[in-house]
Amino acid sequence: MSRKYKFHNKSALYFVSFATVNWIEVFTRQVYFDVLAKSITYCREKKGMELYAYCFMPSHLHLLFRSSNEQPMELLRDFKKHTAKKVIEAIASNPQESRKELLLWLFERAGKKKANVTKYQFWQHHNHPIELWSEKVIKQKINYIHNNPVKLGFVTEPIDWKYSSARNFQNDHTILEIDETGFLG
Repeated sequence: MSRKYKFHNKSALYFVSFATVNWIEVFTRQVYFDVLAKSITYCREKKGMELYAYCFMPSHLHLLFRSSNEQPMELLRDFKKHTAKKVIEAIASNPQESRKELLLWLFERAGKKKANVTKYQFWQHHNHPIELWSEKVIKQKINYIHNNPVKLGFVTEPIDWKYSSARNFQNDHTILEIDETGFLG
């Protein structure tokens, strides 16, 4: 985790962003997005994750969440560890993955640079948690999350990005369920 950003208030609502090592665009196939969605669903059902907004991009994720167990750091640690393992397994076993050797080599190379990594490093270690303290700031972060695919030129409207809670805000819960706060909208 970054030196500057920390989870100080364990019960707070947080905005986090984290990326694959070297911003590698891994999330370009349905199977890899499915790993993220299933992992979020598991964390919501079993690990106390309250999810209020999200966006999965090709190389990074944005989440607006709270840990009902007051363990946000541990929750993200477990999520990142699990998804790294599952996505790397999916890459290695995917006969349609034309970038298989390259991706595995890049993750292995990144892992060799870190003493605490046994083989592959998939995610960058920092999460940049930002504690959200007001309704205005929460809405700003949701707007940022939902407009990320637009800003990067993938879609023209936030709702058009399949892996974003912008769809949830339009009553489309086909990818993930999110929690309601009563004022996020």
